[in-house]
Amino acid sequence: MVTGAVAAIAYGEPRMTNDVDLVIRLEAGDAARLVWAFPEPAYYVPPLEVIEEERQRARHGHFNIIHHDSALRADVYLAGDDPLHGWAMERRRKETVSGDAIWFAPPEYVIVRKLEYFRDGASDRHLRDIAGILRVSEDLIHGDELGRLIAERGLEEFWRRVPGAPGWDAGTSV
Repeated sequence: MVTGAVAAIAYGEPRMTNDVDLVIRLEAGDAARLVWAFPEPAYYVPPLEVIEEERQRARHGHFNIIHHDSALRADVYLAGDDPLHGWAMERRRKETVSGDAIWFAPPEYVIVRKLEYFRDGASDRHLRDIAGILRVSEDLIHGDELGRLIAERGLEEFWRRVPGAPGWDAGTSV
């Protein structure tokens, strides 16, 4: 499923980005198919052994795929047994873009991950992305789920910094 800036753009407002963030599930044997799908010399894909090593991590498995001619990059995050990834994968949304079916992370997931990125790196870009999602896609957001996820992850302080965010207190919906 697509997440990160591309999902924030899809749910919110346009901005520049030079990569796409993906969360995927890789089962045994899938790594070879992935390497085959992005062949050299057009793409850089890590060696099969590296992808397999990342696949076996319970959490935080990650690698990149890079298109050589354009330098565009896909940051690939492996779902593993991370409960937030699992929650999002069950609720991902299928959209049609230029005739192709694309799976997007639910907006609640995108918002929570953006809050975590803000907490970890303090870039206001994440807060602006969230504000855009709230303005453009308010009708898609399940406030009770978002409030629960924010509380579970201790992100209330960072939620209050989002421009135009609804008031929020523990135990109440967003």
